[in-house]
Amino acid sequence: MTLPPAGAVLAAFDVRVGDLGALADVLRRLSVAVGQVVGRFAGVGRLVEVTVAVGASLFDTRFGLGGHRPRGLVEMPVFPNDVLDPARCHGDLLLQVGAVDAATARSVVDELAGADLVPRWRVEGFRDENAVTEAGRASDRNLFGFREGAGNPDVRDEAEMDRLVWVGNGGGEPVWTAGGTYQVVRVIRFATALWDGESVGRQEAVFGRRKADGVPLSGEAESFDYRADPSGQLIALDAHIRRANPRTPETAGSRILRRGYSYRGGVDAAGRRDEGMLFVCFQQDVERGFATVQRRLAGEALDRYVLPVGGGYFFVLPGMSGSAGDYLGRALIDAAS
Repeated sequence: MTLPPAGAVLAAFDVRVGDLGALADVLRRLSVAVGQVVGRFAGVGRLVEVTVAVGASLFDTRFGLGGHRPRGLVEMPVFPNDVLDPARCHGDLLLQVGAVDAATARSVVDELAGADLVPRWRVEGFRDENAVTEAGRASDRNLFGFREGAGNPDVRDEAEMDRLVWVGNGGGEPVWTAGGTYQVVRVIRFATALWDGESVGRQEAVFGRRKADGVPLSGEAESFDYRADPSGQLIALDAHIRRANPRTPETAGSRILRRGYSYRGGVDAAGRRDEGMLFVCFQQDVERGFATVQRRLAGEALDRYVLPVGGGYFFVLPGMSGSAGDYLGRALIDAAS
């Protein structure tokens, strides 16, 4: 298994051009630039990954794309406990660049961004303890000191990825979306000073896992369910892992592929640290996936220590076919032409 890059930059932009032909030129330019930068780094043995996604605002009246919008691509709503800053939300286009460190990813974003893209917001992330667990899943430790990544779908299981992550043909989606996926980004500030004042026992109860090794407080393997603990004696009913994944047949379809990063952004005007998690997830259906999970999390014990402040809903463009003249988003442009 290939680990997620240790550093990442997510940068949202608004498209400066005003018609469909000019938008096609933007996507062509970007596709060529992505190919060049990835190839250049590969030539010196350094992996760079670039994901290009589009937001709901791209499907307004400017380009005539309204009839071709992915059915679940809407402006990210405000969920309970959110305090969203408009300056850190949404965008026509999202670049996610992963590299060996955030500095390298930042330089790639700067190279890809052109005069036709107006910067909207940017967050730099890192994975200090990037590792693979015994179950073959990527794991990292967040700024609260707990392991992330347990319970993720297995990216090596093609059938599971087709069921949970990739958009296929049919299902009411526009034809051009096949091979893409919905991406949700959440910029979540951590109240680290408040958290650090809690005992390890309290912290573990909030997450439902042991801090040292990430094992569920029930002491069971990741294949466990909650039938033996219906009243929350081992893992509290409002624990994060129990709310996020109740482990029932009815909730199995809401699993999402998470790829989180930590971030540190200095201090705010009140002198408080702006740091936390850059939460990123991918799913076939954003309503069935992220939105369903998020509603289950309302009122969880972790709410006291986190504050979502930014992000958005996006749709990752299907990859290029490799044929002459192809570019990211060409199927969308052709559908609207």
